[in-house]
Amino acid sequence: MGVSKPVSSISYVSFLAVYFSFYTITPICSTSLQYGFINCLHRNTNINFPLENTFFTPERNASIFIEVLESTAQNQRYLTKSMPKPDFIFKPVHESHIQASIICSKKLGIHFRVRSGGHDYEGVSYVSQIEEPFILIDLSKLRQIDVDIKDNTVWVQAGATIGELYYRIAEKSKIHGCPAGVYPSLGIGGHITGGAYGSLMRKFGLAADNVLDAKMVDGNGKLLDRTAMGEDLFWAIRGGGGGSFGIILSWKIKLVPVPETLTVFTVSKTLEQDAGFKILSKWQRVADKLVEDLFLRVFLSVARNNGTKTVTMSYIGQFLGEKGTLMKVMKKDFPELGLTLEDCIEMSWIESIVYSSGYPTSSPPPTDVLLQAKSPLGEVYFKAKSDFAKEPIPVLGLKGMFKKLLEEDAALVIWTPYGGMMDKIPESEIPFPHRNGTIFMIQYYRSWTDSEKRPNKRMKWIRELYSYMTPYVSSNPRQAYVNYRDLDLGENKNKNNSKVNFIEAQIWGAKYYKDNFSRLVRIKTKVDPDNFFRHEQSIPPLSSS
Repeated sequence: MGVSKPVSSISYVSFLAVYFSFYTITPICSTSLQYGFINCLHRNTNINFPLENTFFTPERNASIFIEVLESTAQNQRYLTKSMPKPDFIFKPVHESHIQASIICSKKLGIHFRVRSGGHDYEGVSYVSQIEEPFILIDLSKLRQIDVDIKDNTVWVQAGATIGELYYRIAEKSKIHGCPAGVYPSLGIGGHITGGAYGSLMRKFGLAADNVLDAKMVDGNGKLLDRTAMGEDLFWAIRGGGGGSFGIILSWKIKLVPVPETLTVFTVSKTLEQDAGFKILSKWQRVADKLVEDLFLRVFLSVARNNGTKTVTMSYIGQFLGEKGTLMKVMKKDFPELGLTLEDCIEMSWIESIVYSSGYPTSSPPPTDVLLQAKSPLGEVYFKAKSDFAKEPIPVLGLKGMFKKLLEEDAALVIWTPYGGMMDKIPESEIPFPHRNGTIFMIQYYRSWTDSEKRPNKRMKWIRELYSYMTPYVSSNPRQAYVNYRDLDLGENKNKNNSKVNFIEAQIWGAKYYKDNFSRLVRIKTKVDPDNFFRHEQSIPPLSSS
């Protein structure tokens, strides 16, 4: 599909000659790889791709190559000099280019990675630590968004950010929303492959729960929609993690109703103000039981208070309704927080996205910041891990956790409440299994800057915190969220290209997917038995065991 006959063109040949004249000092193997791929693409697509805007190599222009490589990557740990770099980057401008990329990669035996955004915690979408050479297919030029208010749906291409998606929905309607993530710079293509939770999850579930259709390219270069791929594969791509089954081109998502007026608030308490953990303990008891219209997270961060280090607990809420109704809910179910009318800010759904995502706010919030490609958190070096709490953490456990937090300066722990719709959807509905019985999800996050000379110390600290939390979180298996990918859970050390260490895969597979992992493996074995789509934690086929 999308394949055309070879075209003999003097202008094309001349352009290639000029293009490759830049490579006078390039090793023959690298030039040969690039030339072979470009020539193959030309023979397998009838849609033009201007090389100067779609192909980027370190030999031709190193500074531009690095700029493109770093353009959406958020974790600077995977951009250091010691990390492997792709031989070249291809930015398709048409869906047929991706089909041709698959055909040519398979024909030439080229390993590739696919990037739609860049929030990828462990960089597996743009770095290969298990095999070289490799290339990067960057989908950032594919970002078309078609909102259909009458049909209550939206088609969005994989390279668009959720900020762009939200902005385009709000252009059409003030009473429609999308239950995807919080940070606007997330690339929609990879985001939904892991499930994609956000502030509407307790009311409407995950973004993956609301996907109606998808377009993807399989290992043979064929363009598939839901009907063509079948229900098994459609099930797998909605939460089974990116990079295992094909390349997602676009998603069709069901829009959900939101009120014209929402209420947001932030109430912060220091460790000294909640010394007995009465407020935090009460949150653990009620967070998953509050009305579905209320989404109330807790950010635990280290701060300085009058020169003394402390931990600040920021309760950040979004309520699908007016502040008067919110106050009644809070006085009834969580009076310990002490929420006041003055704390409450009424705004539209699209403005609440800006508020919740960490951008500097004003009144009203500037919604055009949602079109920015960069995260409000900035570009930092970081390590993150995740957990799921099934029972409230006792005071003794909280004391030890806070003691550990106070050892660092840039530590952050985020508690995200479950309950509501998340309790009602069966674990096997999609690959994302973390449903009924989960009180809240925990994300541990430690960032540092380039000027810091002891990154190993930061990594050691977060691993120690994770180890400390073992008695207080889910077990058998200890669960983790695949969109907070964590190579600590079982890094593939087998450098033999397509082979996957199946024993290690079962370890992290159970943590990310629980019993759904075995079904994912069966589907992978059926649709990609040769493991063409692979990375450090991709779903392995049975033949790779």
